[in-house]
Amino acid sequence: MGRVDQHLRSIGIELPDVSAPLANYASVVLHAGTATVSGQLSRGAHGLVTGRVGEHLSVEAGREAARLCAINLLATLRAALDLDRVERCLLLSGFVNAPQDFADQSTVINGASDFLVEALGEAGRHARTAVGVSSLPFNAAVEVAASFAIR
Repeated sequence: MGRVDQHLRSIGIELPDVSAPLANYASVVLHAGTATVSGQLSRGAHGLVTGRVGEHLSVEAGREAARLCAINLLATLRAALDLDRVERCLLLSGFVNAPQDFADQSTVINGASDFLVEALGEAGRHARTAVGVSSLPFNAAVEVAASFAIR
């Protein structure tokens, strides 16, 4: 068990098993010192968190959904490589299923950003995009994708 896995265990995080992609794409692409992880949905132990943040879900519930996305992101990355190889999260892209007038996308995606820093320390600090969208696959509340520098 690597350093990152030990740290995750010490903070009470158990990364879930990952499933194969549902369509014609790769879960992780490794290329030229980077690992790009496909979008991960807000799925937790009780299933997929669904609905529109700001309409069906509170901002805090959306933030927790984003945290689930980031946990799934690291689980997917770990299925492809040892997490100790991560040098830095380069870019996190967050998508929030929300009504047209919703303006708290950044607050929601902070759930994912904060988790990556909690899990990876300074290596988890990243550039970021947080946008609202009219829908996500399976009516998920949040989706997050990321790119990492790896050794």
